[in-house]
Amino acid sequence: MQIGVIKGPAKEVDLFPMLVKRLTHTGSTLRSRTHEEKAAIIGELERHVWPHIRSGSVKPLLHQSFDLKDVRGAHELMDSGKHIGKIVLKVVQRST
Repeated sequence: MQIGVIKGPAKEVDLFPMLVKRLTHTGSTLRSRTHEEKAAIIGELERHVWPHIRSGSVKPLLHQSFDLKDVRGAHELMDSGKHIGKIVLKVVQRST
């Protein structure tokens, strides 16, 4: 499932790998949904998706990690649109 997009509609999408695996892609911006519809979607996510996330059977895809001091590099990668998955900033905790 995809909710929202950062850079607008995709120009080129190869759906063949999804078709071969008989997968379903569902997307929404949720902007046109009522509060009741959004609440129903949240309820469905809590019932059907969150248990898989809690168990660890579904995990986010990590593309690249950056130290916080290289936040500019992280933003440049995000702006390039050449990533698939999450871009993570690492924060080092200092001992006092």
